[in-house]
Amino acid sequence: MKQSQIFSKTIRDNPKDEESVNAKLLVRAGYVEKVMAGVYNFLPLGLRVFKKIENILRKEMNLLEGEEILLSALQPKENWLATGRWESYDTLFKFLSHYSKTEYVLGPTHEEIISPLAKKNIVSYRDLPRYLFQIQTKFRDEKRAKAGLLRGREFTMKDLYSFHSDEADLDEYYEKVQKAYEHIFEKAGIGDLTYLTFAFGGSFSKYSHEFQTLTPAGEDTIYICDTCKIAVNHEIIGEQDSCPKCGNKKLRKETAVEVGNIFKLKTKFSEPFGLKFKDENDQERNVLMGCYGIGLNRLMGTIVEIHHDENGIIWPESVAPFKAHLILIENSEGEIKKSADEIYNNLLADNIEVLYDDRDLSAGEKFADADLIGIPWRVVVSEKTLREGKLELKSRKKETGELISYDNFAKAIN
Repeated sequence: MKQSQIFSKTIRDNPKDEESVNAKLLVRAGYVEKVMAGVYNFLPLGLRVFKKIENILRKEMNLLEGEEILLSALQPKENWLATGRWESYDTLFKFLSHYSKTEYVLGPTHEEIISPLAKKNIVSYRDLPRYLFQIQTKFRDEKRAKAGLLRGREFTMKDLYSFHSDEADLDEYYEKVQKAYEHIFEKAGIGDLTYLTFAFGGSFSKYSHEFQTLTPAGEDTIYICDTCKIAVNHEIIGEQDSCPKCGNKKLRKETAVEVGNIFKLKTKFSEPFGLKFKDENDQERNVLMGCYGIGLNRLMGTIVEIHHDENGIIWPESVAPFKAHLILIENSEGEIKKSADEIYNNLLADNIEVLYDDRDLSAGEKFADADLIGIPWRVVVSEKTLREGKLELKSRKKETGELISYDNFAKAIN
């Protein structure tokens, strides 16, 4: 893609109405545009990153034998009355139809939709287990939406729901999802700072589990066991003042942001909707459920909170909008531009995702934008590099670059 043709533009100064690092950098670099508190438009660069994250999630869900679906965002009031959450869910967007005078919900989550759907398709033990996931927009009426992508009123979430005939099967799948989440956060570039965290399990389970990533931008406090590399959420530290796995009482206090959660729902949502199955003895039993969520917006914001410096974003290669940022230095005409155009076309032919800064700007402006945008590799074509018959290659993580031949460059970044 040529930078001169990108719809969005970079901004030099921090937006006045943003407090978080992730929002400031993503807005300045032209990845997102703020519509209102907790609501953002994803611009071309931002959508590329978003899709990379989405693909990481989808690949892991497919490996877990998940079947992808897409559930309705508009939900009926009666489903929420059935679970008792019409009044108790404190961030629920409710509204009244002007025409039918019917009350609806904009879905903050989908237990009230997936459970009655499953009832229509699960009738026998032969229909179990079943794993369904979606990647879909959610709506939550958050009281404080001032953390950029970390806490939104409109956001996208990956939901996985599992359906089981017994607790042993649920437990086994729960462990598989836990491992898959570890893979996801590793691939997204935050694995070394993300901890499996014990949290309240509600009425049906002693614990649920969160995945908490260490960052000063987080809203949660966790206590880490350095022996087991797991953590305890501050909400249960009073009754669980030691590591649940090894009993260690020397726990390290840290600030973190929740990037995912896994929860054994058991019969909490199957009972209200009569989601049952007939077992091998033709006896009717409640289906057991698990749910597993990751917010894509929050994950993207967390990556930025961790991977940045004073000049801008430093994307991990797995989620970067492009692998290489090709920068033309000198006037927009002549031999230098011809060489840069040729290199650009060669990169495309080699299936290397490249952003080509072909704009008629100074070298300083182009380098500043490159640091702000944060693509992993910067490739400079100038009179100096052409004289040497090479390219200047620089990693976004490093201060200086090196002159390198095209063949060696292509090998290096692949």
